[in-house]
Amino acid sequence: MNMNIMLQAPAAGMDSSMMWIMLILMFVIMYFFMIRPQNKKQKEISEFRRSLQVGQSVITAGGIHGVIKEINDNDVMLEIDRNVKVCVDKNSIFAAAADANANNQTK
Repeated sequence: MNMNIMLQAPAAGMDSSMMWIMLILMFVIMYFFMIRPQNKKQKEISEFRRSLQVGQSVITAGGIHGVIKEINDNDVMLEIDRNVKVCVDKNSIFAAAADANANNQTK
């Protein structure tokens, strides 16, 4: 008998429409604080990789510092020391060396 009364009683708390509003609000907040900044950062990195030039000092994602000697469609030839060249994927180019050094000096 007691169980039957509990099932028939209206649920205490938010109704269904309020729950949907809160759920949508949570997704909007998550979009503006997490997804949108990540997309913006990804677009900046993509622009940087498109603007690479021969003779530019760069750093790879693995931490290798080098100077660009040749740029192909998907890869870049880096000179990391005299007569030492390595071919790396264009997507592994992380930052311009001048930008990275400027960021380290400001810290």
